[in-house]
Amino acid sequence: MERLRGICLALPGADERVSHGEPTWFAGAGRRARVFVMLADHHHDDHLAFWCPAAAGAQEFLVAEEPERFFRPPYVGHRGWVGVRLDVAPLDWERIEDLVADAHALVTGPAP
Repeated sequence: MERLRGICLALPGADERVSHGEPTWFAGAGRRARVFVMLADHHHDDHLAFWCPAAAGAQEFLVAEEPERFFRPPYVGHRGWVGVRLDVAPLDWERIEDLVADAHALVTGPAP
């Protein structure tokens, strides 16, 4: 959890707040802030995971490639979000950093 927090907060404009009872990371200011990572700490099932938005087609690819690690999360999965289990060893932190950075870029839009 602390490593995920560090990855999220290292991104420009990132802020952590509790949403739906879980640590959640937002990008943007005020009312325009949008979620780019939400922790799922055994709240919806028996797994420690995070959920994040993903590019079109990424969810399907990741779940097909590694279904023990990636899943379609409830509530937001139909919008292309991907769930990433953090309780399956070994963790590929480089890949996690890439997924988080991609999610951040999706919600903040292209750089000016």
